[in-house]
Amino acid sequence: MTGIRDGVMSVLGKRQDLRFVVIGAGMAGILAGIKLLQAGYRNVTLYEKADRIGGTWRENTYPGLTCDVPSHSYTYSFEPNPDWTRYLPPGAEIQAYFERTTRKYGVDKIIRFNEEIIRCEYQQRQWHLETRSGIRDIADVVVAATGVLHVPRYPAIDGMESFSGDLFHTARWDHSVPLDGRRIGVIGTGSTGVQIVSALSERMQKLVHFQRTPQWIMPVENPFFSEEQKQAFRDDPELLKYMQNEPEYLANVERFNNAIVEPDSPAMHEIEAIVRDNLENSVDDPVLREKLRPNYRAACKRLIYSPDFYQAVQRPAVEVETGAIDRIEPKGVRMKDGTLHELDIIALATGFQADQFMRPMNVTGRGGVELNDVWAARPRAYMAISIPEFPNLFMLNGPNGPVGNFSLIDIAEHQWHYIEQLIALIDSGKYGEVSASKEALEVFDSERIAAAKRTIFGSGCQSWYLDAEGVPATWPWSQQRFYEAMSQPDYTAYQLVALAEATADSAVSDT
Repeated sequence: MTGIRDGVMSVLGKRQDLRFVVIGAGMAGILAGIKLLQAGYRNVTLYEKADRIGGTWRENTYPGLTCDVPSHSYTYSFEPNPDWTRYLPPGAEIQAYFERTTRKYGVDKIIRFNEEIIRCEYQQRQWHLETRSGIRDIADVVVAATGVLHVPRYPAIDGMESFSGDLFHTARWDHSVPLDGRRIGVIGTGSTGVQIVSALSERMQKLVHFQRTPQWIMPVENPFFSEEQKQAFRDDPELLKYMQNEPEYLANVERFNNAIVEPDSPAMHEIEAIVRDNLENSVDDPVLREKLRPNYRAACKRLIYSPDFYQAVQRPAVEVETGAIDRIEPKGVRMKDGTLHELDIIALATGFQADQFMRPMNVTGRGGVELNDVWAARPRAYMAISIPEFPNLFMLNGPNGPVGNFSLIDIAEHQWHYIEQLIALIDSGKYGEVSASKEALEVFDSERIAAAKRTIFGSGCQSWYLDAEGVPATWPWSQQRFYEAMSQPDYTAYQLVALAEATADSAVSDT
């Protein structure tokens, strides 16, 4: 359907009356705002439930917070940053980068803060939205950039309310609580738990890391950039662009993604050898070493990158507790074997509900179709972007996308390139409704599920990648296939309703 694309792309920007609403002012929502403004649209509002931008980098402020994507690669392609302090960017610097970028491109002027969308309903060919404070809005196009990991998951441990010290989820870190010289328990062994233990292992009187499942750790260095290096980045745009697309890093990403897709490939065996050698060569105590040894394959859970976790857990004040927790008491954590770990602080590094996406927002599509019903078995969307019967609603980093094995900024930029071509269909004035067809989603999802089961994510461990039926919920193919899929929509996979037809249907429903 090249003719459709050529026809609509030639008149992009014709309908300046189009009304856009973007939901969420994290990395992806900021990107959508920038791109819409750059395309010439002026009727754009971005709703953010919090009091400032940033998404996960606003929510998470725990000690040791670091991104595992290299700094210069974790930037928008059009907005490099010469001033990163380290190879792996600290969370506060990432937040500051997004705040600067939001102001530079004028997105701050279109954001409404402290306005959580609670209802999004399609009627009369438009989306009708309502915020928790009672604001009502109408949009022709909605871009859902609500993120993946934004609803904290709290563990089902008896007695949490009885604890006499300070207890909080790591995504709700209480910075008023003093840390130095105190006793802390960290429950959870994902990236967050690992980073917190590394950051606090020398500050605490006692640190107990409650480990239900050990993790494979990929060694990585995290050097500082010198002032001379940063000045060179400022002076030489080509050098800065090179750092964004550093060949060795990109080659490693491609190799890693290919390994995930092909679990028995030489690349995956190489990864397993590296993490196994890291454990063997880094932990001296054989008892502790076995405590830290996973019984599943590397990368089955999200692979953790750390320069110093194994060193941290061997410090005198740190204890790795592998027993089962019975309950939390006023003085601390009681184990099934009767042991009581007396603590002043308990940090719940227990992750997020990764299947929420737009929820708990109530989203209703064409004909009264409820998103909660459509997603009763599992969240799904065609190409992670469009849902049948939900016209002109497009998702960034939606369900079944390549979360966990690609950089999210890279994903979002490629997805936006795809979405803007769908917007162009509406912008042309020819089409009133654009949404994936049911048939296209069924074929896509069937192929995706079959492929996902064969990836390393489906090799036999419990992780947040798995949906309620135990199927990996991520993109199961190569990086190159993702780029090719995002280069141009297959318009035969979409239900395209002519503007005149959609308007007529709307008029009938009004009567």
